[in-house]
Amino acid sequence: MSINIIGAGLAGLSAALTLAEQNIPCNLISYAQSERSQSVMAEGGINAALDTSGEHDTVEEHYADTLEGGVYLADENAVWGLCSHAPETVLKLDRLGVPFSHNDKGIVQRYFGGQKKKRTAYVKASTGKMLVTALIDEVRRYEVQGLITRYPRHRFVQLILDDGICQGVQIADRFTNTPTALGGAVILACGGMAGLFDGMTTGSAHNTSDAAATLFSQGVEFANLEFVQYHPTTIGISGKRLLISEAARGEGGRLFVRKNGEPWYFMEEKYPELKNLMPRDVVSAEMVNVTARGDCEDRVYLDMTGIDKRVWKTRLSDLRDQCIHYITVDPVKEPIPVSPGIHYFMGGIWVDEHHQTNIKHLYAAGECACQYHGANRLGGNSLLGAIYGGRVAAESAAKDIINENAMSERNIPCNEVSPMLAEKISEILYRSLPILRNENDMQKAQQELNALFTPDLNEAEKHRLYLALAMVRSALNRKESRGAHKRTDYPDRDDENFRKQSVVGFISGEITLTLRDIPERRNR
Repeated sequence: MSINIIGAGLAGLSAALTLAEQNIPCNLISYAQSERSQSVMAEGGINAALDTSGEHDTVEEHYADTLEGGVYLADENAVWGLCSHAPETVLKLDRLGVPFSHNDKGIVQRYFGGQKKKRTAYVKASTGKMLVTALIDEVRRYEVQGLITRYPRHRFVQLILDDGICQGVQIADRFTNTPTALGGAVILACGGMAGLFDGMTTGSAHNTSDAAATLFSQGVEFANLEFVQYHPTTIGISGKRLLISEAARGEGGRLFVRKNGEPWYFMEEKYPELKNLMPRDVVSAEMVNVTARGDCEDRVYLDMTGIDKRVWKTRLSDLRDQCIHYITVDPVKEPIPVSPGIHYFMGGIWVDEHHQTNIKHLYAAGECACQYHGANRLGGNSLLGAIYGGRVAAESAAKDIINENAMSERNIPCNEVSPMLAEKISEILYRSLPILRNENDMQKAQQELNALFTPDLNEAEKHRLYLALAMVRSALNRKESRGAHKRTDYPDRDDENFRKQSVVGFISGEITLTLRDIPERRNR
């Protein structure tokens, strides 16, 4: 019996290692090698209350900051598990050889958005790459022992369901389309929904959202799809957005706009406590607001010229190289122009605190799942959530072993979403779900998406349209402003009616939407 893991980024690698350490075999299935996963692109760091800076940081404060940053929409029990296990998670990574910055007090940590203490461990601005490298080395040890079997260059086709219960997964070789059917429980670690906004995100171009769209059409519930995080500091380059890591602001970078011809450091004036390190939804919204003013120019800049040369050399050298290479600007010498770009999806597959989905024997972890971040993710919590979430999903799956039955293989149709349709969907979503949104634009988007259904669509195209509609419907239904969901027609937060999860499903060809209560906090 093997457990099947879809995705080989940090969540998938963590799940595979957790199973292998328990002597449970698994199949690690991925579209590309782990080295090409989106996890590699994470730059800034990973959070844990290690208190190596002498600020008396605690797990309780990490927990409180995470809930506050997510505007109290996250499952408090799950968040407590995440934060309380963070120190041991980071220290284990350190023992595995991740080259975190160190000093005589231990792992060096930096400030990150929405957090009042230095809590983010880092490897310059290449933390994700270093974490993936360390976990790959561990995975290879178990591959040699036969506990982890790799299926690289394979695409997810569909779940194998029997009376609504997951019995396995169908996959296909990307190059030959040769099908393979694998029995056993399934852990989904297939990343966020960047493909819905094709070319408009900081994410990997490999992430097409097709797996998520197929899962939704097969009855897997999704939650909180309206919460799309715009990172404040990105730059448009060919085919995507270049991320300028929050580490730049954590090390002293300052945002400004020219007001009446003079630099105005608006975040420092408006938010004197956290300044440029307010949560990402707040910073992005302020950038939209100041550039719309008549006395301000329409461009925000990130000023990093005041950062110490030693910090550039030891902590931000790779970020400097990116700026010089992609936009031919040396940030040591002059400010760089930045604007918000889509970066992360707080919503995703609905899971409980044990990472169980609504379908038996099916689990999900990492960005593809809705867990931990509520209405807005704090920087540094995504890497932690992927590694810890992968571990929890694997532990849950290990207790829920099912018999592996012989699965029949068949020819798998190689359906793909046409570039023209993908572009139309992306344009509609991007226009209707900006940082500040309203009912008229979203209603129009819903009509435009429905109009794209034509008799000649293949299954992959229908699935993507259904998922796009579910996202717009979730945003329309939430008549309040909370975290990354900011409505100009409903500017206030409404805890009485909307401190609930938006849960969407697909039943008998129809999209359903319900508001589900957040689980009650247990006594600790």
